[in-house]
Amino acid sequence: MNDLISLQLDDAQEQMQKALNHTENELTKIRAGKAMPSMLDGLNVDYYGSATPISQVANVNTPDPRTLVIQPWEKNMLQVIEKAIIDSSLGLNPQNDGSIIRLVIPILTEERRRELVKKVKDEGERGRVAVRNIRKDANDQLKKLKNEGLSEDEIKVGEAEVQKLTDSFIAKVERLIESKEKDIMTV
Repeated sequence: MNDLISLQLDDAQEQMQKALNHTENELTKIRAGKAMPSMLDGLNVDYYGSATPISQVANVNTPDPRTLVIQPWEKNMLQVIEKAIIDSSLGLNPQNDGSIIRLVIPILTEERRRELVKKVKDEGERGRVAVRNIRKDANDQLKKLKNEGLSEDEIKVGEAEVQKLTDSFIAKVERLIESKEKDIMTV
């Protein structure tokens, strides 16, 4: 296979991996009724004037599947963390006992589970669309290589490889979605 085609394939694969990682990251933020420290990943607190992730100012643990315990390294951070959680869209009610903050994750209702599954499917569709857009860009780049002296056959082979790559990454996105759906619907 031509070096130029190989470069295009490597670039497309790298871009698709980034799209897959992004989709996986977004799916992690959708809570499935289980306590996970990653639920607080998007939450920042004011730490001496700069927005800092909670994980950088406190220990976040899960003593049981439905409880998160946040233990700040500095006592004065308790109220700041508590306020950040209340102001967030997590819908959790922090319990501050003076040294730690407990977050009890409520059991999801059937209706809420269905909403979350819908959210997962939307996120999965965004991931699939991103992969398809990368395929389109890669194929466009391959067609431009015709001017570099590549034959029609070489371009066709390159496009077939891009399609194989696309199919592989879309299957990975599908597996992520199935896994998350199963996770949400498991009571």
